[in-house]
Amino acid sequence: MEISTLATYHCLAFVWYFFVAYSITHIETEERPSEVFLYGGQWKYLTVLNLFLQAVFYGVSFLADVLRLIRKLRCAKCIISSRDLLFSVLAFPVSTFVCISFWTLYSYNRELVYPKSLDGVIPLWLNHAMHTAVLPFALLEILALPHRYPAKRKGLILLGFVAFLYISWVLWIYSVTGEWVYPLFALFSPTGLAAFFAGSLAVIVSFYNFGEFLNRMIWGQSKFSS
Repeated sequence: MEISTLATYHCLAFVWYFFVAYSITHIETEERPSEVFLYGGQWKYLTVLNLFLQAVFYGVSFLADVLRLIRKLRCAKCIISSRDLLFSVLAFPVSTFVCISFWTLYSYNRELVYPKSLDGVIPLWLNHAMHTAVLPFALLEILALPHRYPAKRKGLILLGFVAFLYISWVLWIYSVTGEWVYPLFALFSPTGLAAFFAGSLAVIVSFYNFGEFLNRMIWGQSKFSS
């Protein structure tokens, strides 16, 4: 794909994610159900954190494209490295996890992850923007250009560290409020919850490996951005 076309795509994707993140964070306080957006606000939900992650990623990607267009290749090289690290370790596996885990649990029992009371607050389009569109965007990014993945050990350590931070945040919120971020967690014993978190980590690691596999199958071992 031509650099100018990539720049246009990345700019539009950045604007889209910025708009979606803005929309969800500016829901009128009086419209919010009492059980959501309390301690920690919207920052306790992985879905919302992912929106900001994607906005940052596409912003960095657009900056890399612009630097390449104006032939600032030395600066572009550093930004491209950051872009590829963001995509491989976080943007792809997290967006894939958000989409697949949300709709799997929603199909089983929506009250565990997205109570019906939210239907009157969050429009249907915004729900799909947060939980559905994130996966096609991630797949399109893999098709659009190759990304250099870090060494497997480094990538998995970084992903595991971020997962640990989010789990710690969830547990901290529970210790302060006595309420779980997602009602699903209340169903588990401490041992069961630990097993659930471990299983979720294994799933997101599999999505990391899947992204690396797709990147390699589409672009080969040696074709990377420069």
